[in-house]
Amino acid sequence: MLIHWIALTLALLIVSYLYSGIRVASLPAALIAAAVLGILNALVRPVLQFFALPITFLTLGLFYFVINGLMLYWTASLVEGFAVRSFGAAILGSIFVSILSLILNSVLKPSK
Repeated sequence: MLIHWIALTLALLIVSYLYSGIRVASLPAALIAAAVLGILNALVRPVLQFFALPITFLTLGLFYFVINGLMLYWTASLVEGFAVRSFGAAILGSIFVSILSLILNSVLKPSK
């Protein structure tokens, strides 16, 4: 779990450096944002995905991007020092964060 948190923190920092729609003020803000985003993804996201299942089915899965963007947007509203410019920027930023987090998790994963 610690590795996932570190990977998500690094992904947030890298995306904020490369993409102007997301801003992270400091490393502590990125650590807190990663923790809040992880909690939201664990608790709120499954409920939203369940209730949005018909819309997700109609859009052939593209509505998942909206749900991921919503999680990032809510994180920005809860964490001081972490900001997202708009909801569209949150959707695009969540795609970038997801890809980077996936890559960093595979790189940081301890070998067995």
